[in-house]
Amino acid sequence: MVIQPKAIFLDMDGTILNHNNKVSIYTKQIIDDLRNQGIFVFVATGRAVDEIDGAVPEGFQVDGVITSNGMAGYIGKEAVFEHSLSLELVEKIIKKAREYKVYYELFPYETSRITLKHDQPHVENEIRDPKPDSVGINEWLSRKQAIKEEIAWRDHIEGSKFSKFYFFARTKNHINEWKSELEQLKQEIDFTTSISSEHNVEVMVSNVNKATGIKQMLERFNLSANETLAIGDSNNDLPMLQYVSYAVAMKNAPEHIKEVVDETTEFTCDEDGVYHYLKKIGALTS
Repeated sequence: MVIQPKAIFLDMDGTILNHNNKVSIYTKQIIDDLRNQGIFVFVATGRAVDEIDGAVPEGFQVDGVITSNGMAGYIGKEAVFEHSLSLELVEKIIKKAREYKVYYELFPYETSRITLKHDQPHVENEIRDPKPDSVGINEWLSRKQAIKEEIAWRDHIEGSKFSKFYFFARTKNHINEWKSELEQLKQEIDFTTSISSEHNVEVMVSNVNKATGIKQMLERFNLSANETLAIGDSNNDLPMLQYVSYAVAMKNAPEHIKEVVDETTEFTCDEDGVYHYLKKIGALTS
């Protein structure tokens, strides 16, 4: 069954992005068609805002973007909301991450992501070739690109507002040990964690996720949570999928995600699954 929603929220990685981290021109076109029919379309991603432009076709537009798993929301260049990790938490986590030799990227608002030069050797070591079989190609390519072009290697933390931490490890045992350490750290200082693969974990402000971001964006547009639809594929999408009135999982999503949604797409992210699904919605409303 396909519903006729008033607002649609789309995850990026594994959803509108294929495994080469690109949004197809077909997906752009169907989003344009739906918006022309009066349906609001939003992106709700774990990516920071500066990670979006390089993944979408020229002219790609949506009504709003929820980034960093709900930490910030934007309409064009306007910030609708921005939550920030405290400097105290940032410094404490970096100290712990150094002990565990875990790969990290810290995302300040309005400047390049940061990794401290002191940690560069073990961070780069985590993405040495060959790629481990269990690491997704999209995540691996993103880390390679970050190391090569996007991380600002600094002597010390710069900035005062931070949207999230991203952590990665090439082995599941390593990242699981780090997740356990983060859970212990939550007893000292409150924050939220989110995962989108078996090799990563992200840190945000306590009680912030994609669902809280959607709620704030709907309020800004004076829209109800009724007649909302979301499409996603991973654990960090669960709050969003549970919040909207109709939830859709990608065909490439793991089974535990498919079990909690109303419907699953017929095609994967590499087969333009979102395009084919949204095309049916467009046919209903045209």
